[in-house]
Parts: sequence; C-alpha cells; structure tokens
Amino acid sequence: MVSIRFTDEAAELKGLGYLAGRFSFKTWDTGQTIVPEAALAHLARAGIRFTVEGPATYDKLIPPFRNPPASAV
Repeated sequence: MVSIRFTDEAAELKGLGYLAGRFSFKTWDTGQTIVPEAALAHLARAGIRFTVEGPATYDKLIPPFRNPPASAV
C-alpha cells in the first residue's frame, strides 16, 4: 500500500470515483489516500494527477482499537 495525495479537489473527486469498485483504498479529510501499488499505474493512465508520498505506515493501515471505558457499577 502506498500513500498518495491528489493535486487538487477536482483530481481527488475524479480519482476516488475511478478507484471505487476497482481497488481498495482509504482516504482522510487531510487529503491523504492509501491505495495498492497496482492502482498507481491505472490512475496515471486515466490522466488523474497525484503525488506519491511513500509507503503507507502501519498505523494508517490498521484501524485504531477503541475500547470503551468501563461503566460505573
């Protein structure tokens, strides 16, 4: 998995629409998106502009574990 960032909002909307149904991905409000490496070539061929930020970090790949606090008895 690779972390990318689309160049602008229009490219992001087009890119996310292209990825949906073709590849698994995760995106955040900050504009960062994590995609499989195979998706990079497909996005480039489709003419969607993006920059590669590097390999995705472990903390971005695994959803946070949230344990609700114990209720008062």
